[in-house]
Amino acid sequence: MDLKTAYERLGLPEDATREMVEKRYDMLLRQERRRIRAGGGESPEFAEITRAYRFILEQEEKQVVSELTEQQYGKYKQFAGLAEKIDHFFSYYKWHTLGAILLIGVIIYGINAYIEHKEEQARLAALPPIDVYGMMLGQFFVPDGSADTENLEAAMLGHFPDWKRVELELLTFSLEARSELDIAMLQKASVLLATEKPDIYILDSETYPWLAQTGILMELDELAAGRFSSLLPEDAAVKAFGGEENGEHVYGIDLTDSPLIGELPLHKDRFIVGIRRDAERADNALHLIETYLQSIP
Repeated sequence: MDLKTAYERLGLPEDATREMVEKRYDMLLRQERRRIRAGGGESPEFAEITRAYRFILEQEEKQVVSELTEQQYGKYKQFAGLAEKIDHFFSYYKWHTLGAILLIGVIIYGINAYIEHKEEQARLAALPPIDVYGMMLGQFFVPDGSADTENLEAAMLGHFPDWKRVELELLTFSLEARSELDIAMLQKASVLLATEKPDIYILDSETYPWLAQTGILMELDELAAGRFSSLLPEDAAVKAFGGEENGEHVYGIDLTDSPLIGELPLHKDRFIVGIRRDAERADNALHLIETYLQSIP
């Protein structure tokens, strides 16, 4: 069937409007129903009329779609068909596509993270054992303003010819929380204090009493009165309150006046060293304190 035949079966000219088609079909439909109610059967002629009516509507819908497609994709000229297919693909499979991209991204990230983890494990395995591991808490700054302690570690290692490796972690913050960064670093420090086990804590005048009251530091009273007594400048054995269970003791040795400490690439207020109660390398921690005390005139 073509449009000319379809319009002829409805008794309409080819330029008939959609409204004319609807009215003509409604009229023919009412006539068919009256004929059926009068006792007549369904006429073959009306079946053809219905077929013609549906054909006209389908052609009009195709024309509307074609015009919209031309408006949207005509600018692509000979690539209009391809552009339409791509657009339809992403319209129907947008979430599937985004999900697939996300999954691929997660897989790539996981692979890279695994590779980096293995490389870091290999790098650490190739390093010599740690001679002392320290955590610096407070207003400490390396010259470039970063948290990179590589140069600082190398400088400290130079003071101990028999050692192969010093590892330091630097957390710069103020307990007064002057900024959001201070708050974030204080939170990080709290987490590290609960999860990491350094041999020594290097503290300033503000963080020393704060850390001492946690009970995490070793009491150094006997060492201050014995092994270190002849080396200690006045007020270098710093007392602090170690909590209800521990009371007031010497928990830190102030090494700020040591010329060797002055050689370190570090901006500081004070340089007070405390030893963790369960330090893995306590002997080396004591050796570090003693070496720096010996350099004080």
